[in-house]
Amino acid sequence: MGADTSLRERRRLLLADTDLQGDAFCRAYAAEADEWLSGVATRAVGETNRHLALLAVGGYGRASLCPYSDLDVVLVHRGHRDIKAVADAIWYPVWDEGVHLDHSVRRPAEVLSAAADDVRVALGLLDARLVWGDAKVADPLIENARTAWRDSLGTRFLPDLQGQMQERRRGVGDVAFLLEPDLKESHGGLRDVNVLRAISAYAPLLADYADLASLEPATALLTRVRVELHRNAGREQDRLLLQDQDQIAAALDFEDADVLMAAVSAAGRQIAWVSDDVWRRRRLWDPTPPPKPHWRLRRGDRPPTPAGPVPVGPDMVDMGGEIALLPTAPVSEDASLAFRLAARAAELDRPIAKGSLYRLADRMPPPGDPWPPAVLEALLRLLAAGRPAVDKLESLDQHGLLVRLIPEWAAVRNKPQRNAYHTYTVDRHLLEAAALAAGLTDRVERPDLLLIGALLHDIGKGFPGDHTKVGMELVRTMATRMGFGPDDVEILVDMVRHHLLLPDTATRRDLDDPTTVSNVARAAGNRVTLHLLGALTEADSRATGPSAWGSWKAGLVAELVTRADRVLAGEAPTAAPTPLPPAYQILIDEVHVSGLPSVSLDPPRVVVAAPDRPGLLSAVAGALALHGMDVRAANVSGQGGVAVEVFTVEVARGTWPDTARLREDLAAVLSDPAALAARLSARGRVYPAPRRSAAHVPGADVRVDNDASESATVLEVRAPDEVGLLHRITRVLFEASLDVVSARVSTLGELVVDAFYVREAEGDKVTDPERLSQITAAIWASLPA
Repeated sequence: MGADTSLRERRRLLLADTDLQGDAFCRAYAAEADEWLSGVATRAVGETNRHLALLAVGGYGRASLCPYSDLDVVLVHRGHRDIKAVADAIWYPVWDEGVHLDHSVRRPAEVLSAAADDVRVALGLLDARLVWGDAKVADPLIENARTAWRDSLGTRFLPDLQGQMQERRRGVGDVAFLLEPDLKESHGGLRDVNVLRAISAYAPLLADYADLASLEPATALLTRVRVELHRNAGREQDRLLLQDQDQIAAALDFEDADVLMAAVSAAGRQIAWVSDDVWRRRRLWDPTPPPKPHWRLRRGDRPPTPAGPVPVGPDMVDMGGEIALLPTAPVSEDASLAFRLAARAAELDRPIAKGSLYRLADRMPPPGDPWPPAVLEALLRLLAAGRPAVDKLESLDQHGLLVRLIPEWAAVRNKPQRNAYHTYTVDRHLLEAAALAAGLTDRVERPDLLLIGALLHDIGKGFPGDHTKVGMELVRTMATRMGFGPDDVEILVDMVRHHLLLPDTATRRDLDDPTTVSNVARAAGNRVTLHLLGALTEADSRATGPSAWGSWKAGLVAELVTRADRVLAGEAPTAAPTPLPPAYQILIDEVHVSGLPSVSLDPPRVVVAAPDRPGLLSAVAGALALHGMDVRAANVSGQGGVAVEVFTVEVARGTWPDTARLREDLAAVLSDPAALAARLSARGRVYPAPRRSAAHVPGADVRVDNDASESATVLEVRAPDEVGLLHRITRVLFEASLDVVSARVSTLGELVVDAFYVREAEGDKVTDPERLSQITAAIWASLPA
């Protein structure tokens, strides 16, 4: 391009060439930035550049410059008297271009001093290169910085690098398993690759113990996606949001977003596995021997690494802190070895020796059909280890061993779940659920069925069709192959069939209705299965994501299991009307005296007493929405013309309101209902619903169930979440002259599922088909477009 072409224009032209992607784009943009900056610097100082050097560092130094990444530069000088003016003459044109700049001005000794104090500076200098200026200034500095890293800084900063990696993983999660990963900062992202490069510059032995070459395709893919994210957003954006995945997939010629996310997951998985493996094996490549301990081993401390091989079980030893197979282990004959090795490594919380994994990958036979009993025994032992089992199963999976043992696993491997309710890919979700189930085995009569049921409950998601129905047939085949007897196979199939029974019923049905409990007891069939479903529900929910489990849901599920258990033990289901607590009576008395609403805040509950009137539930729901409260359940009762509505809420936007302020807002809403819609609309503009892609937002639905209760009709509404939605739906019910007996509200990511128990004004169910059709049509009209 012409020397006078601005950097902004150069970038625009590169972005317009949509065939220029990934690393090719980054190199081209870095070259354009070099040329442009050189011209700026030359104009700033004239023809002489003696004793001055402009260095590119970090990603810019590597020529890995994404469209809206910072230009990381250092202006190095040897005592230039007008250095501030020179620096300003370079920096201001960059800022004028709207390009982010990370800059510093230092003498060579100051650069090295900063590197000695700041690991970020030290890492950036490992990729430093001269963009403009005097090579006699730049070259010795770059060499000295790299020497310092090899000789001393690498040793000093290794703990910092490991700590930062662990902190990123805690804070930003894993590229491989997240619905919306950060391609740069998440574990298994580009930041981890750069750290591994830095370690290899410090520790040449690392190349003998880590397959760094295997990271190149994964790194190239994440870079392609990151460049396209910047291009699509028109700004720096490193998090691959759900709403952008369709566009990025199309731009990069992936079949669809699911295929894109599976590829991203596989790339992040490879990077994370190599990174974790490097840190686990630090003693093999770190040239600095660890200091000898001067303290006595305390209770709870990990024992020191043994000096030589120590037997830890049949066919295996602890070899320097890694669990390895003996040379005599029957790798070609014993299909249980992989699970046995992983189980022992999990129990000791040590890594599996890579050589043993390679031997198993090369020579281990498939387990056959049916499995020998030792294979199932080893798998159950591995799953029972809980959290440590996840990494060991991941090691088996990275070497193709898990699919060899469980072929159906291939279908869920790296399978994305494009719904904000889910945190993980399908395979990781199943491993997390199994690990959590290991901590719940004391609640059930059959721990082995709980562990296998948790591992396989969503296996159907890897195949076409309804995942529950498909999963039932798969598990019937898989459990039989594993060696379970017919009765146990049927229990495992029932666990798949009903793995959503308890959470759906607990959050969407009235537990005080005898029909609800009877239906659950009938579905479970026996107490053993019921208890397994209770434990599976907790493990599954906790493994799904933070919005899938909490004290409110846990309490409902526990209560439902308790009541269904009594029915299965022979007790008759009965309604359990509860008298109003004394605190509620106080609110009723206040309403009788003042004629105004009375409120009690007892997080997570909001209790509202008010003169009973049609539309009260809708008005109160709207007032709560104005205060940023998301309703999770609503129960309605009353006494002497005063309605008492008890709401279980979460405050997703804002903080808990002052009781007096909420009471005032309720009174205002009840006196002027027409103003409520306008206020909710205004709040919706302040807190808009997230932009959604049709590919990932579940469809809205309105269902009628006249069998769920003996005394009421259940209207179940599914729709994308939105401020004031509950108010609008209940307003429809009010205008239809329906009496809302109770309500259950669940939020599944961006989807809400509301269930309303309603009766006609005369107290009957709604049974007339034409009337039901009119009601459902009105509800549909109230839902988000």
